[in-house]
Amino acid sequence: MPAIGYVTKTETGFKGQLRTISVRADIEIVANRSKTNDKQPDYRVFAGGSEVGGAWIKTGERSGNDYVSLSMAAPEFGSKTIYANLGRAAGQDDEDSFAILWNPED
Repeated sequence: MPAIGYVTKTETGFKGQLRTISVRADIEIVANRSKTNDKQPDYRVFAGGSEVGGAWIKTGERSGNDYVSLSMAAPEFGSKTIYANLGRAAGQDDEDSFAILWNPED
């Protein structure tokens, strides 16, 4: 999965940059403090100051480890929703740094 950005863990979520060929934006993934049920996202995703999606904490089937799964949509992204996960990229040693790993649909 290609990295389309990088974020660093903060007290309230994650903060960094989303970078694709046509999109360059600051991104912030903020804890959803108003979550009232399991279907609502655990985090709200903002890019360039606008809300563009949500993120959910999921558990890996094989590893049993938790990870963050993002779903983002905006006119700049085209007609499809972008699905991505936060994970380690090659060469990352900082435990608070994550790559936004694009998960293209078939």
